[in-house]
Amino acid sequence: MIEELNAIVGKDNVLTGADTARWAQDWMGDYHSDPIAVVRPGSTDEVSQIVKLGNALRTPIVPVSGNTGLAGGVSGKGHIMISMERMNKIHEIRKGSRVAIVDAGVILSDIHTAAEEEDLVFPLTFGARGTALIGGCLSTNAGGSNVVRYGNTRDLVLGVEVVLPNGEIADLMSELRKDNSGYNLKHLLIGAEGTLGLITKAVLKLSPKPLAYATAMVAAPSIGDSLELLNKLQDATGGAVEAFEFMPRAYIERHLELNDAAREPFDNPYDVNIMVEIGTTIASKASPDASGQIPLVGEFEQILADLFESGAVLDAVVAQNESQRKAMWERREAAAEVVLKHKPLINHDIAVPLDKVASFIEAMEKRLPELDAGAKAMIVSHLGDGNVHYSVWGKSQDPAVHDAITEAVEDETLKLGGSFSAEHGIGVSKLRSMARRKDPVSIAAMKAIKAALDPNNIMNPGKVLPN
Repeated sequence: MIEELNAIVGKDNVLTGADTARWAQDWMGDYHSDPIAVVRPGSTDEVSQIVKLGNALRTPIVPVSGNTGLAGGVSGKGHIMISMERMNKIHEIRKGSRVAIVDAGVILSDIHTAAEEEDLVFPLTFGARGTALIGGCLSTNAGGSNVVRYGNTRDLVLGVEVVLPNGEIADLMSELRKDNSGYNLKHLLIGAEGTLGLITKAVLKLSPKPLAYATAMVAAPSIGDSLELLNKLQDATGGAVEAFEFMPRAYIERHLELNDAAREPFDNPYDVNIMVEIGTTIASKASPDASGQIPLVGEFEQILADLFESGAVLDAVVAQNESQRKAMWERREAAAEVVLKHKPLINHDIAVPLDKVASFIEAMEKRLPELDAGAKAMIVSHLGDGNVHYSVWGKSQDPAVHDAITEAVEDETLKLGGSFSAEHGIGVSKLRSMARRKDPVSIAAMKAIKAALDPNNIMNPGKVLPN
């Protein structure tokens, strides 16, 4: 097998033994891999040959991108791991049609830079953007902080190229906004976590770059009051809210503990802290007036003042320059540092309707002490799209207690019409949740699709679908 892989990609791009150490565990150290080899193809044709070889030999294929996932989606043993890092070309940025054509191994932040050079944006963003590869983002249907305006990854993709489990190459590289010619295979493959094929290339939708931003930290009496702010801002700006991020007091305190340069967001502490950002592409709202103020910022401040008078806002600090804006974003994007370095950590990534977020948090405030006295919830939320990262710093070391907490989170989530997986994917970490909570008919349908496309079960086996 190694000799054949060497023939396909060259000996320098087939790594074995100690040379695979970089891929031996995920970035959190929770999930491990022991591949036969890590193979680094340089073209779609080479990917195709590798997959054909794996299929012929019944050897599992596990694709890996930036390895920044949280669900164990690239863990395993005895497989061929395909690293996409050499397939890292941005083929085109087409300003007229506002699309980018990229290889799956391009780093997300490099796409941001290339788009911005054309006064455009690729709006998918999150803390790991400097290491995450776009193929992994597509594979997990990544979310992030700008979903409230632009949608998840699936909403930002026009077409893909994919190597199917038998090694055949499916050309789905459509640049069309409308294409009603049969099943939408693109959407099936995005979010499949490499279980149905390996995405090698994509056509991405770009958006006009905002000419100005208005960014603030806002304190509200409750999450419900903060939704009033969101709705008023959306109405006043025509849906221009780019981010609406909730950080409770416990998160703020932890961030201050870990970062000497961090500062309190307000003079007084508050329980409900929201980072909100609006962007405008309208020149008249982005150009400073006679007083030097940007009209968008002035409109934002007036809305905040009105809500302050009504009691729906307790305090607000509006960024007056780019340095202050970056500090607000740093506070939110430090979530991995703030939340994930505690052991034991029982991590959850749930979504509920926007007006049910407070109900979920209140329900878990009652249930968590009953399950693990002394446990502490550490929450951060993409409040604008109903996604709550509900992490629990457990007191008990008992895995059965941890599982009971997860079941309680699932109970309360499903009562509210939510999902136990919002943006991190299933991988292996949520297989038990899938077995417990996913509609059995839906699971059967997914298994039928998997069996039809991958009868030898070589593509990232053991992920997404419970046994």
